[in-house]
Amino acid sequence: MLDIAIIGAGPGGLATALRLHQKGFRPKIYEAVPDLKPLGVGVDIKVYGTKELTELDLLDRFREISVEATESIFYTGHGQEIFGEKCGRHIGYDHEQRFVHRGTLQFMLREAVIERLGPDAIVYGARFQSFEQDDTGVTVHFAPQDGVPASIRADVVIGVDGIHSAVRRQVLPDSGRTHYSGIAMYRGVTVMPPYRDGGTILHIGDPIRQGSLIVYPIANNVDGKGSQLINWVCEQHGKPKGIEDWSVRVGPEDIAHVFDEVKLDFLDVGEMIRNAREIYIYPLIDNDPLDQWSFGRVTLLGDAAHAMYPRGGNGVCQAFVDARVIAEKLAEIADPVAALQAYEGARRESVNRLVIANRGEGPEVIRRLVEEKSGGRPFDDIDAIIPRAEVEALFMEYHRMAGMKRPDDAAKDNAFKPVFTEETMKKTAFKEDIR
Repeated sequence: MLDIAIIGAGPGGLATALRLHQKGFRPKIYEAVPDLKPLGVGVDIKVYGTKELTELDLLDRFREISVEATESIFYTGHGQEIFGEKCGRHIGYDHEQRFVHRGTLQFMLREAVIERLGPDAIVYGARFQSFEQDDTGVTVHFAPQDGVPASIRADVVIGVDGIHSAVRRQVLPDSGRTHYSGIAMYRGVTVMPPYRDGGTILHIGDPIRQGSLIVYPIANNVDGKGSQLINWVCEQHGKPKGIEDWSVRVGPEDIAHVFDEVKLDFLDVGEMIRNAREIYIYPLIDNDPLDQWSFGRVTLLGDAAHAMYPRGGNGVCQAFVDARVIAEKLAEIADPVAALQAYEGARRESVNRLVIANRGEGPEVIRRLVEEKSGGRPFDDIDAIIPRAEVEALFMEYHRMAGMKRPDDAAKDNAFKPVFTEETMKKTAFKEDIR
């Protein structure tokens, strides 16, 4: 049986351990921080992500900590509805789409790892420094730390250590280039009564004038009085690049009045922002798609392999798919080097396309298209601005690209020009290149 070392105990690393355990392996996770904390805010787990958690026999637990998505609605900067579609089972998928706090999801996965692989399955304070490999295995070295081995020996090493991956830095020293979009993300959470049916994700704003606002609930009855924890993400253009640290807190003053023009009869957007329990600011960045993930007995997974814009809700979900595929290949193919190459072959090309698509706004492109066609003015009839059939075609296209073809997709050629082409996505690529 292979001795497998996983570098990183984020959701992707933990899911990888659970998938490997299903295949009979007993991997060990090495996490840099001495103690995990429930960091982050909301994540949108798409239907294929819920499928992965279901196959890990975690659906009931996941339901307890999350909110089921029922509908997704897009609004202009004036609060006029552009398009809406049902989510998950409500549109006919076999699985649910659900919203959850990233830290709560991570702790759920950690609990499952400890139950199934034992309390020693995760080594904390193990900060990866370097590795060397030979024909029979890999030696991994860690920074000096009490209770942490200076080095370990493994048959396979999987780097799941995030967008600033130290494993990736060793195998691809020129890949540390991050791209900044010129957009700052304000991410906040607000405790408030449910809006609409309690399961709606809102996509609000004119991305040219106001910026963008995404709103969705991530926890139910958080105060014992029926209130939800509402997650919101506000994108603002023209901001200088800040510190790449998810823990930088700010107040609401910069953005509290940005969406004053938005008139919704079920939500006061400004009040939601001003009443936030906490707000964090982070530059919207990703990494260039990689030409290679696997290097002998060492490979990359999750954000270490394909960090993408948090648009369309695919980052964590794609890591879950990576976890399943790498476990399958390691179980099916005796030679670990060949198994890692097969894993990369099954995943890299399709995920790289998704990284580029998210640079081009992903499904949020619909609000920019409407803004351009309407001149930013209120309209009487959305179909006069952009026909619903054209919008449906756009969303069908994105669902297919994300690997979750919509149940009502007839898969026939449509009369509309594809939106997510290499040419169009390059037009909306980054304004700034930074190291």
